[in-house]
Amino acid sequence: MKYCFGVDIGGTTVKMGLFTADGELLDKWEIPTDRSNGGENVPADIAAAIKSKCEEKGLNKEDITGAGIGVPGPVAPDGTVMKCANLGWGEFNVNEKMSALTGLKCSALNDANAAALGELWRGSAKGYKNMVFITLGTGVGGGIVIDGKVVHGIHGGGGEIGHIVVNPKEEAVCGCGGHGHLEQYASATGIVRMAKIALADPKCTSSLKSIDNISCKDIFDAAKTGDATAVELVDTLGSYLAQALSGVAATCDPEVYVIGGGVSKAGTIITDTVRKHFMANNMNVLTKSEFKLAELGNDAGICGAAYLSICAINE
Repeated sequence: MKYCFGVDIGGTTVKMGLFTADGELLDKWEIPTDRSNGGENVPADIAAAIKSKCEEKGLNKEDITGAGIGVPGPVAPDGTVMKCANLGWGEFNVNEKMSALTGLKCSALNDANAAALGELWRGSAKGYKNMVFITLGTGVGGGIVIDGKVVHGIHGGGGEIGHIVVNPKEEAVCGCGGHGHLEQYASATGIVRMAKIALADPKCTSSLKSIDNISCKDIFDAAKTGDATAVELVDTLGSYLAQALSGVAATCDPEVYVIGGGVSKAGTIITDTVRKHFMANNMNVLTKSEFKLAELGNDAGICGAAYLSICAINE
C-alpha cells in the first residue's frame, strides 16, 4: 500500500491529511501556523508533522509517494510562491523547499485551487472535468479546472475571481489595493460592510438594526425571514457574483459552478440568487451549467492537495 499527504496552510492552523494513493482519507489533524519571523518556521513545522505521522503509523519514506500543499497565495506552476501576505512569505519555491525538508516529492498550489480539486475529486463536482470553484469567506477565492487540470496562470494568478472588477465607480479600497472588486461585495466582510452602510440610513427599518455586532449569518438569517434590507443585500451579493461569473463563463464555459466557504453555509439562498441573475444576463448557451454548494467543507483543501500529489505521481 502506498500513501500520500494533503496539506492546507491557513493563517491560524495548517490542516493535514494522510491518504492512501487510491484516495482514502485515513487520518486528519492540525498544527498551529507559526507566523512569527515572516512564517519562516512553517515549512519545517509541516515537515516535522509529516515525519511524526509516519513514525506514528510505522511508515517509511518508501511507503509515501509524496505530499500536496495548498498555499494561501498565488503559486506558479513550478511551485514558486510570489507572496503570501497572511504568512509573511516572500518569493521562494515551495516544491523545492518542502522536498528538501521531507525527502518526498512535493507539489504546491494555491489553496483555493486545492479546494477546487478536492470538490472535483470527492465533492459536489465529482464526475465533472470542467468546473469553477468559488470560495466565499473573509475574502473571495476561486479555482478553475479545465479538462481535469487547474488553470494556474503563468504567475499563479489563475482563478483569482475575487479581484474581478464589478463596480469601477467604487471608492472604497479592496484589500489588494484596487477598487470595486468582487471581494468587496461577495465576501462575508463585504456583505457586512454593505449592511453597515444601509443600516446607517435613518429611513432604514430593518430588524438588523437591533444587532450590535452584525455578522454575515445575521444578514442571511434576516433575508430568509423576508427582511427587506437583508433581502436586498443578499440580492446585491448575488448580482455582483453572477456578473463576475458571466465573464468567467464567456471565457471557459464550465459544466458546473461550486460555491463554498463560510458564506455558503447560508445554503441554497446563495445558489438560487446567483443563478437568478446569471440566467437573466447570459447568452443561452452559457446558461446550461449547474450551480451547486460545496460538500467537503474544511476537508476540501487537504483532499485537493492530496489529489494533486497523486496526479503528480502519474505524470
